[in-house]
Amino acid sequence: MKEKLPTIKEIARQLNVSVSTVSRALHDHPGIGLRTRMRVQQLARQLDYEPNQTAIFFKQRKTFTIGLILPNLGEEFFSQAINGIEEIASANKYSVLIGQSKDDVERERNIVTTMKNNRVDGLIVSLSANTHTYDHFTALKKFNIPIVFFDRVPTPPEFNKVYSNMNSGTREALEFLIEKGHRRIGVINGPEEMRSSHERTETYKQVLIKKRLKIDLGLVTSTDLTKEGTDKAMQQLLSQRPRPTAILAINDYIALDAMQYSRRQKLKINKDICFVSYSNLPITHYLEHPPMASVEQYPYKQGAKAAEVLVDLISRQGKDETPESYVNHVINGQLIVHGRR
Repeated sequence: MKEKLPTIKEIARQLNVSVSTVSRALHDHPGIGLRTRMRVQQLARQLDYEPNQTAIFFKQRKTFTIGLILPNLGEEFFSQAINGIEEIASANKYSVLIGQSKDDVERERNIVTTMKNNRVDGLIVSLSANTHTYDHFTALKKFNIPIVFFDRVPTPPEFNKVYSNMNSGTREALEFLIEKGHRRIGVINGPEEMRSSHERTETYKQVLIKKRLKIDLGLVTSTDLTKEGTDKAMQQLLSQRPRPTAILAINDYIALDAMQYSRRQKLKINKDICFVSYSNLPITHYLEHPPMASVEQYPYKQGAKAAEVLVDLISRQGKDETPESYVNHVINGQLIVHGRR
């Protein structure tokens, strides 16, 4: 027969003390004498006692679990973000429950419901590329489940957000290309629902106006983030006359697909057509002809900061310490030039 797990009651019985004394001794309560604390803790070790997590969760009304919803676990950007999130979560004794939306809004909704049913203490979310309504997130308010969005964040101000400064990164990238002599610069945005797509287009227009260059919105296109979608975007850009000599792509993966398409059209990368992207993923450093430059968006730092904000929000629950305003933390990106061109 399997032995029963030791309990606080068993420790109390063997030492002839109260259950409350054992509980406080195990937590090093100053109201319990040193000798009693040592006796309790020594016997607990001998019996291989482990705290009843269910009872602790019930008492504290916490599961010490954070939910994390990402678009795609296969992208290295989000892998780096996970490392930052788990580092902070672990330091605060939280576990992380992960789900991926695969850029499907309905799947994202279902994951939110699953996270709620699993009683997560809070959520960290990077939105699906096609999410443009947020009722499935605002519905969590009545369950006192705080949410922090990162990277792909909602537009309305009534959400906690941690994200990279798209405007500064885009401006740096475009000015870099203009300094290299490019005057016809194409843009491959993500889906229109993405906040970053609008920001990138607006910054594109502002930079061209500042540099007194003609704005041709035929050079601004989008992809649904699939290879086929990127091929279609490249077909549109290369059909322009005159065609662009440089392209700014939404991320390194899209840039790689766009570069592959260009090769099929017999164009030499970074000679006939140049590329600048976002994310600065390590994989690009192994390419013979990587994008000329990439905007570093610090996914680890974004993830870690989002986790810090969420842990703080959770700690305020039930203490009448609700923040007066929503967190809007912006991390400045940095253009990383890949070698000498």
